[in-house]
Amino acid sequence: MQVLSPELLLCAYASGLFPMANDRFDPVIHWIEPRRRGILPLEAFHVPRSLRKVVRQARFEIRVDSAFAQVIAACAASRPERPRTWLNDELIELYCALHERGFAHSVEAWADGRLAGGVYGVSLGAAFFGESMFTRRRDASKVALVELVERLRAGGYRLLDTQFVTDHLRRFGAMEVSRPAYRTLLRDAIEMPATFYSDAGGVPSVAPWSSGGSSAGASGRSSGRRSSASSQSTTQTS
Repeated sequence: MQVLSPELLLCAYASGLFPMANDRFDPVIHWIEPRRRGILPLEAFHVPRSLRKVVRQARFEIRVDSAFAQVIAACAASRPERPRTWLNDELIELYCALHERGFAHSVEAWADGRLAGGVYGVSLGAAFFGESMFTRRRDASKVALVELVERLRAGGYRLLDTQFVTDHLRRFGAMEVSRPAYRTLLRDAIEMPATFYSDAGGVPSVAPWSSGGSSAGASGRSSGRRSSASSQSTTQTS
C-alpha cells in the first residue's frame, strides 16, 4: 500500500500528473495525464463583457486564502447537477496540507458575509494548477477566477493548468495542447520562481527541490500585498 504525502503530490504535478478519485467516498486515487491538456493562457485570458460589468459593480468581496478548507469542502460536496465529485477524504487532507505549506491557495468570493463561490489550486514555481471551483451565487466563481488570473499575472506566473477544457472555460480563452507541448510548458514554468499574492502578503512559489525551495511556503512571506479528456493515462493507489 502506497502512502501519499504532500511531497509526492508535488512531484506528481511536476511530472505532469494529477490525482482523482472516482467519487467522494472511493478510497482509490487515480493518476491522470491527458493526451490533450487544458490550459488557460494568462496573457490571452478573456473576460466576457457581461462578466466585466459584474466585476466593476463589485458585487462580491474578494478574499484570498482566508477559507481554504471551506472552499475545498464546497468543491467536494455533491449537488443535484453534479451528484459525484472526484475529491475524497485523502485528497482533501493532502491539499489542506499543501495549503499549510504555502503550495495551495484559494480565491474566494463573499457576499453578505457568506462564502458565495471560489476556486483553489496548487502552486509550483511559475505554474498554477487550477483544481476545482464552486458557486452558490450567480457569477461568484467566475469573479474568483478573474481575480485569480490577475494575481497570477502580477506574481509572474507563466502557466495556468486547467487539466481539461469545458465549454465554460472556453469562454475565457482556455485551449488544449498536446501532451509533449504541455510537458515543455510545465518544465519551463516550474523552473521559474513566482509570487502568489494572498491577503497576508506575497508567498514565494518555488519548487521545493530547487535552490530557492527552502524559502517557499507559508513561512516565506514577502512584504508585497494586493488590496474529462477522451484519452488519458492512469495509474492508481489505495
